[in-house]
Amino acid sequence: MSSLNIDIIGYSAAFFGTILMLPQVYKTYRTRHVTDISMVMLIIYIINCSLWGVYGFFLHSVPMLLCNGIALVIGLLMVIMKILFSEPADKNRLT
Repeated sequence: MSSLNIDIIGYSAAFFGTILMLPQVYKTYRTRHVTDISMVMLIIYIINCSLWGVYGFFLHSVPMLLCNGIALVIGLLMVIMKILFSEPADKNRLT
């Protein structure tokens, strides 16, 4: 497979990996409803993005760095909204 085709696949994966959480971010911001969003899932998502980003850094992979850097920011936004929009009784729950 040519280098161009590999890059197209990489950038396509970066694009779809990046937009993966955007519908949830939009819905959460619009509704302010976070009860059904798991904080544990968000933390695992952030760890995953961080590790893939470090891996991409060592491989000098721009698509991997791009996707996971932006996804990390999106994950952090979700955590912030989870904290800000949680009900007082819900703030003590991890899941």
